[in-house]
Amino acid sequence: MFKTTLKTLLAGSILAASSLSFAADIDMNADANDLAIQGYDPVSYFANANPTIGKANYTATYKGGIYRFSSEENRDTFKNSPSKYAPQYGGYCAFGVSMEKKFDTDPLAWKIVDNKLYLNLNKDVQKKWLTDVPGYLNSANENWPEIKSVEAKKL
Repeated sequence: MFKTTLKTLLAGSILAASSLSFAADIDMNADANDLAIQGYDPVSYFANANPTIGKANYTATYKGGIYRFSSEENRDTFKNSPSKYAPQYGGYCAFGVSMEKKFDTDPLAWKIVDNKLYLNLNKDVQKKWLTDVPGYLNSANENWPEIKSVEAKKL
């Protein structure tokens, strides 16, 4: 039952996710131009509890991805502690990682858990992920070391 539900839930989204281009560093989810989280400011999730689109004139690189920020202050905050603000699992879908997959994410399908930013493929997948966040995080944390260096299309 669970596998059937999961297949139904992800069916349309998997094709879209697998056709995306990713940064050269395969443990980082970014677009063809290495832009991470579709240009959203990672600090804004924490500071405002509201994702904000960053500006092209405030950027920083981290693990092969280019992050944009809504202000110079947010950029500098990120630069001082990038691992604190960057999304977990290289910005790949937290639910997908729990299933040993790497899916792109919707920057508006997010949650901060224990001061860490997690993104999901979309709001429907996020609903499933929210049913057992500790369990899915446990699985994802176990899976990530094994899959982080594997290309998304090979999973």
